[in-house]
Amino acid sequence: MEAVNRSARISRKTNETDITLGFGIDGEGKNRLETDVPFLNHMLDLFAKHGQFNLDVVAKGDIEIDYHHTVEDIGICLGKALREALGDKKGIKRYGNAFVPMDDSLAQVVIDLSNRPHLEYRAAYPSTQVGQFPTELVHEFLWKLALEARMNLHVILHYGQNTHHMIEAIFKALGRALDEATSIDPRVKGVPSTKGVL
Repeated sequence: MEAVNRSARISRKTNETDITLGFGIDGEGKNRLETDVPFLNHMLDLFAKHGQFNLDVVAKGDIEIDYHHTVEDIGICLGKALREALGDKKGIKRYGNAFVPMDDSLAQVVIDLSNRPHLEYRAAYPSTQVGQFPTELVHEFLWKLALEARMNLHVILHYGQNTHHMIEAIFKALGRALDEATSIDPRVKGVPSTKGVL
């Protein structure tokens, strides 16, 4: 199978946010993360490192209101970039599954790059915030990512005591599961679906 540059760059500007995002599937875990949401920078760094993705995000948003619009729109941009970078999906494994422990926490992420958007999110946290970051925005980010990438995304937080550790385990597992799902399997001829299309 010939080498394909599986990368994309997305720009999105609204009255609430101004975002430019570059995403490379076949990367080295390199990233540049310049957003107004420090905790999300940390999580995206983990996602890129553990997925071996190259990720470039420059985002400004109306954080004087709250972090919601910025986090949501970065999820939208990442989902769109992933979908574009995947192209026709020929030769991919399609499915990915990862368990990641983080001290007291254990997260599992299961992915199907099916062209059918769905988020199943089973997570409960002992606190509603990590620093200034509301934990409800994890769901918002993941839902917009799944929607725009058009993938099945199942997130199961099995247990944990420290909210930071719990969310960190999710983002590491997300990177690893997506790395597996996007990987090229030389045995796969065409698209991995009996329908002949994804």
